[in-house]
Amino acid sequence: MRHRFAAAAAIAIAAVGLSACGAAVQPDDTIRIGAVLDITGPGASLGGPEQKALEMLVSELNAKGGINGQQVELFVEDNQSREDVAARVTNSLISQQQVDLIIGASRTGPSLAMRPIVEEAETPMISLAANHAIIDGSEWVFKTAQDDRIILERMIDYAISQGWTRLGLVKDSSAYGEGIGETLRELGAERGIQVIVEERFEPNATEFTAQMINLRNAATDANIIWGIEPAATLALRAYRQAGVDVPIMMGHGVANQDFLRTGAGAAEGVIVPQGPLLVAGQLDDSDPQKEVINAFVASYTDRYGEPPSPFAAYAFDAYLMAERALSGGALDRASIRDALQGITGLNGATGVFNMSPQDHSGLGSDSVVLGTVTNGEWTLVK
Repeated sequence: MRHRFAAAAAIAIAAVGLSACGAAVQPDDTIRIGAVLDITGPGASLGGPEQKALEMLVSELNAKGGINGQQVELFVEDNQSREDVAARVTNSLISQQQVDLIIGASRTGPSLAMRPIVEEAETPMISLAANHAIIDGSEWVFKTAQDDRIILERMIDYAISQGWTRLGLVKDSSAYGEGIGETLRELGAERGIQVIVEERFEPNATEFTAQMINLRNAATDANIIWGIEPAATLALRAYRQAGVDVPIMMGHGVANQDFLRTGAGAAEGVIVPQGPLLVAGQLDDSDPQKEVINAFVASYTDRYGEPPSPFAAYAFDAYLMAERALSGGALDRASIRDALQGITGLNGATGVFNMSPQDHSGLGSDSVVLGTVTNGEWTLVK
């Protein structure tokens, strides 16, 4: 996936000039955190809940006195779900707002566009997106969403448990879908799984008839739709309308409450790997995530009148990481980075994070559960 990172780097460097690096945490008793989120555009269903979570958490933190007596100032930027905008506002946050740390972006493409900027400026960044390329070989970038490889492993586990060996894949052509077919084939080959047909669609697509007919004609045991809303949900509706009569799994890009509404009857029976947030009430009481998730859900719901999505949970976990690093007394960007990659045993809403200089994701396969839609509600697949 190196070619994808190189392309994103070219966009970033062409869009903006790189900033000076090494700035210290601000001497005016204010900690500055930037957030670059997909608040509008195709990624809005991700970025909107993330913005709400961060604004709530920072407000609650400051009401309690901040971090070591310092208030936290949050600067939120909408990248409009565009890589060039993500690059531009990232540079602005570093050079003009002089932020100490950046959270975002919501999706893989904008996150990759931000990566070369924060690397050059030596500014720590916590992405909320999934693709491993975001952190691969990086010294300054971390992330909270499970690696796409872990998600695919859980899909393969489930397929094998059901006796499905011939899979079809239809994925979006954005960075979120980059390398998914190759990784699925690689992991599947080791366990007797074949990917016999692969189709793709644009992230803003509304027509999927041709792809679904090809899936229907391929005689698969089960199929995977890999994308985010709204396109992934429209693809699912097209799948049902085309009369494809084999089971369907979907990537974690649709793991939210909105999918239950937009997918309506089409979503029934779909298998979706995800973090535990949507099925927290069904977890065993001994599960270490349950108490953390319940507290976050209660606080978010009380403030906004609706429950948080797993994407809000990614932001929650990024906040926890930032607070852990800053509470330890980190005084500049390099020490914040060192503190982030030293995090172990951090019990978040997505999983238990164990970072290291070699692993800037910190999540294992135990951070992924399988959910399905039953009677219009998320239920845990045990």
